[in-house]
Amino acid sequence: MTDKPITGSAPSESDLSFTITPGTDAFTYTITNTSSVTGIAQWDLGNGIKISGNEVTTKYQVADTYTIKLTLVTNGGFASITEDHVQTETDFSIFTDPVYVNLSGGIDSIEGRTWVIDSTESGHFGISAATVDWPEWWAATPLQKAGGGAYDDEFNFNINDFVFTQINHGDNYVNNAIADQSYYSNPVPVDGADVRVNYASPAPGSWAISDEGGVKYLTLTGATPLFFGFDLGIVNGRHRIDLIEKNLIKLSGIGFDGNRWYYQLIPKGYVKPKLKYDLNVTATGNENEFSIGIANIDLPEGWSISSLEYSFGDGSSNEITNDAAATFTHTYMRANTYVVTVIATANDETFTKTQEVVIASNHSSYVEYLLNAMVMYNDFGETTMLPLTGQDCNVAIVENPDHSLWPNRSNHSASYSKTDQQWANAYFQLQQGYRFDIRQQSIFKILVYGKAGDVVLLKMENTDLGGNAWQTGVELKYTIQQTNKWEIVEYDFDGAATADLSWDPGLVYLMSADVKADVRYNHNYYNVIRIMLNPGNGTGTHSFYFDDLAGPHIEGLK
Repeated sequence: MTDKPITGSAPSESDLSFTITPGTDAFTYTITNTSSVTGIAQWDLGNGIKISGNEVTTKYQVADTYTIKLTLVTNGGFASITEDHVQTETDFSIFTDPVYVNLSGGIDSIEGRTWVIDSTESGHFGISAATVDWPEWWAATPLQKAGGGAYDDEFNFNINDFVFTQINHGDNYVNNAIADQSYYSNPVPVDGADVRVNYASPAPGSWAISDEGGVKYLTLTGATPLFFGFDLGIVNGRHRIDLIEKNLIKLSGIGFDGNRWYYQLIPKGYVKPKLKYDLNVTATGNENEFSIGIANIDLPEGWSISSLEYSFGDGSSNEITNDAAATFTHTYMRANTYVVTVIATANDETFTKTQEVVIASNHSSYVEYLLNAMVMYNDFGETTMLPLTGQDCNVAIVENPDHSLWPNRSNHSASYSKTDQQWANAYFQLQQGYRFDIRQQSIFKILVYGKAGDVVLLKMENTDLGGNAWQTGVELKYTIQQTNKWEIVEYDFDGAATADLSWDPGLVYLMSADVKADVRYNHNYYNVIRIMLNPGNGTGTHSFYFDDLAGPHIEGLK
């Protein structure tokens, strides 16, 4: 046998035959196509399962007579034959099998068990390639398909005669490519893609569970389309059971388009358990200091807290722990209203609490960073008014080497490293048409973190002069005071002089003793800031970190 039909005339019933061979137990059978012509064997096994292949294995677990139908398809046409298989024994283990019990409620549930789409959770619908096991291409966001006719559908599984009932309240959500079926009418686009259609309540059908190589499948069979709220033409109504629990089912099946589609269901009326707790933010009595933690924890049975992430609302680094009893003390430096947030993760779900903290006054040790008429140019996190570039050095945005204490609790900073380069610099150049204006505010600020004794230079230049920009450049230097401690550096160009050009009478006119007072330079002139470490030293490697570059307001630049 082959899996491709041969060219020729249509087969006849007399050409078709198959055998039914008992398997390893009283309920398992192997059914083999023994037809005298070659074609594609398609089976309706009579137990709710439809499948293709020359040899298939299935179970008949309830005593009954099952009609097995073989359809053989060739290039010339097709033919079908049927044969009854009488099953005399019942596999009573299915009535206690967790898969059957979770799905249908088992023999104790006379009315079966009813499920609905888990519409408020991400991934209740999804799509991927057929060979993938998660919705890599698209996963529906909560209630994304509201108004589509899928979310009010109910799906009842009854173990008595294995009846499946889809209650759709007269409409359904259908893939646009298959919405022209005769069952559907009045298509209305929803969510810009597929359509809601009128669909009279589907006739009850049947459901069956099969086990193929240790993977369980749920198959729906009916005279009219049966599906879980969103008709995607699942081939043979065959859904792989990716997860089945008492209160959650995850299924996937191959759609009409050859892709794998995903469904997520919960029991009708089911209220998901939630972690309950209080967020405690309490003043310690120390200046602007608060103790932060959680209390009054109410965990659903069988749950545990796997992670707690605290955000203090002031840009400092988050604290993460798995200890529900842990508390953190945090000091706020500036007067403001902050929002403390904790995200608790339990049973793979997240639960968030927030609380405001009002700080009435600045901490006594706080030094105002942004002065009047100053703006943040780049904090290497949220604000990037001026982009960072490196010349003859390596510069990058990296994790803050020490975010434990003020003045720098941000998550990221910039790093600078040069090797055997005298004038390597990190620079920040204004966009074309913009220039610095230091008439009202002449102070630039930066945070530095490095080796005590290293020198950090900040310089302004005019790139219009190309290689001669140094001639009118103005620079200030700062010597790092402590090793590996964040320090606030202030460069005030009030009274700062340009380069000494007295050695060349032809250039003396460019010199200025005070760039802030000099109308040639105090506005509409400088357009780049350069930052250097140990300028003039071209031997070895020199590195440091810096953050929060700020300076005079630049009119019109955002």
